[in-house]
Amino acid sequence: MIEIKKQTFSEMFSVYFDKRMLKILLLGAISGFPWVLIGSSLSLWLKEDGLSRSTIGWAGLIFGVYAFNYLWAPLIDRIQIPFITKKIGHRRGWIVLMQIIILISLVLWSTINPTENLAIIITIGLVIAIASATQDITVDALRIEQIGENEGKSMAAGAAMAVVGWWTGYKLGGVLSLFSAEFLQNLGFENYWQLTFLILGILVIIMNIGLMFVNETYSFERLNKQKENDRLISSKFRNENLFTQFLTWIGGTVSGPIISFFKKNGYSIALGILGFVFLFKVGEAFLGRMSIIFYKEIGFTKSDIAIYSKTLGWITTVIFTLLGGLFVIRSGVLKAMFLAGIVMAGTNFLFSILAWSDKSELLFAIAVIFDDIAAAFATVAFVAFISLLVDRAYTATQYALLASIGTAGRTTLASSSGALVDWLNGDWGIFFILTALMVIPSLIILWVIKNKLKLSDK
Repeated sequence: MIEIKKQTFSEMFSVYFDKRMLKILLLGAISGFPWVLIGSSLSLWLKEDGLSRSTIGWAGLIFGVYAFNYLWAPLIDRIQIPFITKKIGHRRGWIVLMQIIILISLVLWSTINPTENLAIIITIGLVIAIASATQDITVDALRIEQIGENEGKSMAAGAAMAVVGWWTGYKLGGVLSLFSAEFLQNLGFENYWQLTFLILGILVIIMNIGLMFVNETYSFERLNKQKENDRLISSKFRNENLFTQFLTWIGGTVSGPIISFFKKNGYSIALGILGFVFLFKVGEAFLGRMSIIFYKEIGFTKSDIAIYSKTLGWITTVIFTLLGGLFVIRSGVLKAMFLAGIVMAGTNFLFSILAWSDKSELLFAIAVIFDDIAAAFATVAFVAFISLLVDRAYTATQYALLASIGTAGRTTLASSSGALVDWLNGDWGIFFILTALMVIPSLIILWVIKNKLKLSDK
């Protein structure tokens, strides 16, 4: 196992002043913003339109597409978009196309009443989720490719900046969403959420303008390795024709990244990695899916949520993500993963205290701050962990595979979060205790495989 070399504090912190980090920050924001749309904004829109907690929870199944984007990641990695790819590049071309789809979806949402057209609302939300999950494939690949293969500390710092960017897109997008909705509601607009989605569409346009300043280099090495794998598969066929060429392309596109991953780690360790990635952030997802509903039910307004959970939470997240990146650089990614799991579990108990107490803005602020600290630290450690596991020949596909498996745990299992609260008869305190215990299985798996992991800083 290769650990990231330890640095002095000043040396570690200076890595954040690399101009590439600003570009990675933007890529993270592009990735995080759609979660505002199909997460807190959609949930609160449906809640204020009179739908039940269970319905809102099950609507969150649309997040499940993030768990499966690795299935089409190989295609995104190789298929070029006519005209767009030649103009702005392969990675950026796919991102822009998906952003256009998200923008069109927001315009459609602005014309629909959720009570009368719930199925259409969810369908459009699914389209946004698919577009977002697809753009994440190239966002993550473009982010990793901004850093050289021999820059271990820059990779960890880049992971931190990506997380800061993701939370910036998510938190500040949430602030804009909540304040806009409440402002328009106070002005007397009945369709205040629909108008809010149009405002959010402007933010999509601004981020795409910024994307044009992110450099993209053409990788001949990646292309050569892909062709080499294709030739290996092609040699298995006796005759070469259109059908065998198609099989070769499909086989090389899909099997290459998977074979590489299992060959590098060994079958049992590879399965252990996948199990850990799947389970690590399940508890956080259960809490996150229901948190805004919880805040609303205990009496906090949209402005309260915007100030404490979004604005204050974003500041906390930025600071502790950067510090978390330094911790990963200095102590190694494995120590960071164990500490992150423990901190995540501990902070969930604060929400139980909040649930069993009278309404308190102080307790609310404390719970939100510590939850954001834990989430920031856990996410930067997690991103650095899977970034160090990928093979540069299959950056997009392998990262998408690991990230989507992690998302599978957060989305598919956490979709039952509303039903769990209902089953507990609305006992939020017990619910949050259960979410704290959900991290234990993943930490056990990591402890078992930790000495056999092959982490590379190249």
